[in-house]
Amino acid sequence: MKKTKKLILFFTIMIAGLFAIPTLSDAATSVNDEESLNSAVSSINSGETITLENDITVTKPIVIQKELIIDGNGYSVIGAESWTSTSGNQTMFTAQLSDGKLTLKDIKLRNGPKYGVQSYDGATVILDNVSITDFKYGGVLANGGKVEVRNLHLGYNGTGSNNGIEIDKGASATNNPTLVMNGVLLTDNNENTIYIAENGHLTDFTITNTQNTTNKVVISGSSVVLTDKNDNVIAESKIPEKATPNVDIQKVIVNIVVNDKTYKITVDNGENLTEEMLKSHIKIDNGYEVEGFYTNIELTNKFDFTKPVNSETTIFVKLSKIEEKEETENEEKVENTTKVEKDETPKTGIENYLGLAVITLLISSGAIVLINNKNRK
Repeated sequence: MKKTKKLILFFTIMIAGLFAIPTLSDAATSVNDEESLNSAVSSINSGETITLENDITVTKPIVIQKELIIDGNGYSVIGAESWTSTSGNQTMFTAQLSDGKLTLKDIKLRNGPKYGVQSYDGATVILDNVSITDFKYGGVLANGGKVEVRNLHLGYNGTGSNNGIEIDKGASATNNPTLVMNGVLLTDNNENTIYIAENGHLTDFTITNTQNTTNKVVISGSSVVLTDKNDNVIAESKIPEKATPNVDIQKVIVNIVVNDKTYKITVDNGENLTEEMLKSHIKIDNGYEVEGFYTNIELTNKFDFTKPVNSETTIFVKLSKIEEKEETENEEKVENTTKVEKDETPKTGIENYLGLAVITLLISSGAIVLINNKNRK
């Protein structure tokens, strides 16, 4: 009996230990400076997490060739003013080759000589509650790899002009880049928010939008367009002639001109517009209403809503004041009220004479009846 109890106890402890192993391996490795961050990147197992305990300043690129999660815990990784490149790479974080999968979450990246983060040649970068600003070349680089946006804030990145997310393929890369929109993309500057490189190596790139994404990146003609959840255009940039996009959504831009204000929206290629849909995308000053939609600025050619839209289209809106109609309606109300009041006053015309005649006739008839009755008696 005692041996049986010991065996049961032994197996119980062994099973408990086996269940505890995954828990131990999932534990995050905390870092508080550049040395401990680089050491953790090199030493921890694929799939594990590194957590920042405070802001960290780095002096050289960090390259990842395994699956790794870096949880910033709300802190920042800041590029030092003095920077050392690695084999020509000056990007702060690089996921490299097909084994590289880097998830950045709850973290801010600030200041660097090139890009904040890149996915290179088959690698994947996932951005989940990430802020990137003040990088000299751009915020994010999809360099023959895949970038998935879940929650990204882009400050100003670039010199001379802004460069948010660059889609590119380096001379040594063998894979084509992919951008996946799967959430929210906010930007402080709408210029080149999504930028397609013109170096000649990029011939094909892919853009996909998940079903639940808030912001979408779509293709409209020769432009790549960032939209909000209501298909209003936030930013657009040109696609180089040599680059061919593979997209799940093909759109058309519609420009709605209201006086000196232009609203840009995207619609499906071949879609029929409606007046209600256009009205839902514009703002009109109080006291005005839409009188019609036209194809020319002179407001002489009415827009034909029966024809589908197949290319970029500009529609001019004609407005009219509501006040004129309100004054007419008020005048009609006053006139009607006056008529009703006149009808309620005592009659002084023919109607009154008729009334007196009827009363006189009734009195006379009564008198005749009374006299006849007396005579009979």
